Amino acid sequence: MPKTKGKSSGKKKANKKPFHWFKKSLLIFIIIFGFVFLSYISYLDYTVRKTFKGKPWSIPAKVYATPVEIYRGYKIKISQFEDLLQQLNYRQDYQLSSEGSYYKKGQQISVKTRRFTFWDKKQESKILRINFSRTDISKLLSLSTSREIPIIRMDPVQIGSFYPTRKEDRILITLENTPDSLIQGLLATEDHDFYHHIGISFKAIARAIWINVRAGYVVQGGSTITQQLIKNFYLSPTKSLWRKLNEAFMAIILEFNYEKDEILQAYLNEIYLGQDGASSVHGFGLASQFYFGRPLKTLPLHQVAALVALVRGPSYYDLRRYPSRAIKRRNLVLDEMHGQGFITKKQALTAKRNKLDVVLRPHRSTNRYPGFLDLVRRQLKQEYREEDLTTEGLRIFTTLDNQVQNVLEKTIEQKLNQLEKKPKSEKLETAVIVTRREGGEIVALAGGRDPRGVGFNRALDALRPIGSLIKPVVYLTALEYPGKYTITTKVNDTGIRIKDKKGKIWKPRNYGKREHGVVEFHTALAQSYNLATVHIGMDVGLARIAKTLRNLGVGRSVNLYPSLLLGASPLTPLEVTQMYQTLAGDGFSTPLRSIRAVIATDGERLQSYPYTVRQVVDPAATFITNTILQEAMYKGTGRSAYRYISKEFGLVGKTGTTNELRDSWFAGYSGDYLSIAWIGRDDNKPSGLTGASGALQIWTDLMKQISTQPVYLIPPDNIGMHWVDPANGLLANEECVGASLFPFIKGSEPELNSPCLDSPVNRTKTWINDFFENNF
Repeated sequence: MPKTKGKSSGKKKANKKPFHWFKKSLLIFIIIFGFVFLSYISYLDYTVRKTFKGKPWSIPAKVYATPVEIYRGYKIKISQFEDLLQQLNYRQDYQLSSEGSYYKKGQQISVKTRRFTFWDKKQESKILRINFSRTDISKLLSLSTSREIPIIRMDPVQIGSFYPTRKEDRILITLENTPDSLIQGLLATEDHDFYHHIGISFKAIARAIWINVRAGYVVQGGSTITQQLIKNFYLSPTKSLWRKLNEAFMAIILEFNYEKDEILQAYLNEIYLGQDGASSVHGFGLASQFYFGRPLKTLPLHQVAALVALVRGPSYYDLRRYPSRAIKRRNLVLDEMHGQGFITKKQALTAKRNKLDVVLRPHRSTNRYPGFLDLVRRQLKQEYREEDLTTEGLRIFTTLDNQVQNVLEKTIEQKLNQLEKKPKSEKLETAVIVTRREGGEIVALAGGRDPRGVGFNRALDALRPIGSLIKPVVYLTALEYPGKYTITTKVNDTGIRIKDKKGKIWKPRNYGKREHGVVEFHTALAQSYNLATVHIGMDVGLARIAKTLRNLGVGRSVNLYPSLLLGASPLTPLEVTQMYQTLAGDGFSTPLRSIRAVIATDGERLQSYPYTVRQVVDPAATFITNTILQEAMYKGTGRSAYRYISKEFGLVGKTGTTNELRDSWFAGYSGDYLSIAWIGRDDNKPSGLTGASGALQIWTDLMKQISTQPVYLIPPDNIGMHWVDPANGLLANEECVGASLFPFIKGSEPELNSPCLDSPVNRTKTWINDFFENNF
């Protein structure tokens, strides 16, 4: 018996060893698995909280054109104003039931403006009636008070956005500002038990598993609103079991850490609801503007239901492309809302009878004017990081006048097509910059003939010889020495040979290869004589001329070669614009501006760009130079402009042409606008155009459409006006034959009188004039 007992006991011990090893291995596996699982859950928890607690969305910066301020007498036709409203995505509504609506009746437009926070004030919505005459606004009436109002600022046109790497756009909304009908529609169709489940719905999951098993692959999910948010925030759209497990775990974690309302608000802002060109439309706030052109909280029930319908498939139920399909889905949403008790049967039927009422023009967040936006971005990068520009939701108010910009683009298209019909003029490109004469604000910019081109920006980067556009700098420098040079000084327009340090001879020639002998200073500039300019420039000194160029605002260094005097040194159109802006500013420098202000999402003004001005060149010398440039327009190389513009405008300008007709330039200004135009070829081959036959044609056609103010040059206190006899350059009066009135810096006018003053005819006329002035 004892022996038998011993054998039995040994067998039991032998059987226990493998079982003990199995339990030990299982325990180790459970511990390792538990450690890995908990570590992974901790990682998911960290990922969820880090993104959700921080700033989950990259909000692109929005860029606006300068707002239009309307008042009685403002020059705008009713058709132009209606076009502005359409650019602003205002919709026609005879009831003016919401902000951003209008209707037209005869020669009047009634409009309900949008409330808007500008850089300098917050403006509430206004209900207006605007009467138009043939050319302008004749009456501006507030329908709320039945009183005329002096001025109103329209909300600005959005001209672009600065996007992060992922081109997503959204308008953030809060739960408090969300219509109840939207929440009810989502709960009825997307997640009945949202306020009761833990992030996942076991009933929905079971249903999805059964359908997927029967199909043999994943065809349906049982996603809750929380899971949909997780999928959009953290996961790829690829359907797989692993992604579904991650989605479930992360949904539970999100529900554990945050309140239901926080999750729902995030969902309202994150959900993908359509495509606007290259950028995706996220969130119901932006979708409301994109499809209906109005704020979300103002939408009626039938439009709210249409937005809810998009959740199941923004492409499949696209409100613009597939309206019938979208209406069918919308009506299903309304039925579900009725079935859940959120709306009555009458409300559902009434909503179903309505059309979608989608706006014709979608919300355009794409960059309309890439050349100008390129300039804005470059200026902003001097003060902001790229990340701030693309993620912080900044609002950037620019100086662009989209009406002037649109006129510029049409003018370029028409004129280049005409010019290319000339012999040897083909493959032409252009760059044009338009500024306000007062203030230096850039109101329009074209970086090339393609208005939507996003490549090489010629207005900012094309370095081209400027030809005769340099000549006013030469003459301005000379006039700063009034003891030697005045407006009537005799100068030589004769051949000249200049030897450089290497012994190479430079022999400049006039355009047309003709010399004009001795001419007056003003004639040499007005007629753009090369030889006279070289004589003056070499006498004044290249270093002094380069210094004047810097004072006018050109920071680029130039080579001090004699060819500088005829514009051989290349500049960009932007640099030329700054140079002529100072001339147009009477010798006072105003830095060119493309930005008015930068505003944060909360309305805080981050940066302003105030108007600054400082004197950089002699105002008296500048006044005389501008007077000569007026003569250039009346009698010289710019005279063809007056075929289309009234001479009462007193235009100031200068043509520029480079060797072999490679570059055609024109720079000039009226009372309200300065514009610089360049035409040439990217391959630097001859364009076949002079400044007058090319760039001046664009300039003239543009200015006749946008300019309304003539030039009034105001002489500084140290300028005196004197009559000069052209026969001898001596002082005269208006009775002397051929005498002209010229400005002189005081003390530099001729000292001697012309013999014509002592002629009997002159004395008689002078006596008669004095008699009538003193007695009548």
